[in-house]
Amino acid sequence: MKKWLIPVIVIALLAFAFFKWGIGVNNEIIDKEGVAQVQWANVESAYQRRADLIPNLVATVKGYAEHEKETLEGVIKARAEATKTTINAGDMTPEKMAAFQKAQSGITGALSKLMVVVEKYPDLKANQSFLELQSQLEGTENRINVQRNRYNNLAGIYNIFIKKIPTSWVASYRGFKGMSLYKAEAGSEKAPKVEF
Repeated sequence: MKKWLIPVIVIALLAFAFFKWGIGVNNEIIDKEGVAQVQWANVESAYQRRADLIPNLVATVKGYAEHEKETLEGVIKARAEATKTTINAGDMTPEKMAAFQKAQSGITGALSKLMVVVEKYPDLKANQSFLELQSQLEGTENRINVQRNRYNNLAGIYNIFIKKIPTSWVASYRGFKGMSLYKAEAGSEKAPKVEF
């Protein structure tokens, strides 16, 4: 056997092993990214459920509080703004995440104003349709929080995975980027003032 053949075979085996390892890492990155992207779709679905409940809630309140037109229009406007702001999970930059969060917080603020208006109408607060809608909305808000937390967990796992050596070499070579996390709004760490 020729002496030069052994090093060539060893180099070929090492290259094959390295290539196979790279494919495995690439596939694991794709799996983790895909799971996080599916979870982001669940976040958007939860927000969509909230947006779908709002017209019914507004219609119920409108029957009791027609002269609260400005508040009702504010809720509808915030809903429209929030539903047109979406993010492609494969291209989630911090700027796009901030815009999405801003649009969603617009709905939250508008709904808060609507609930203040509701306090003025005892008959509305006792209306079965309104109570059911309010309960569904509260449940949806809880779902949104759970879905956001799950997304952050999965995106965090993905982000850590693509930064670890040697995985980072494959991630860098293949152009995988970290995913933005859902963050609390500025000032949310302070308890709101409640005045009676």
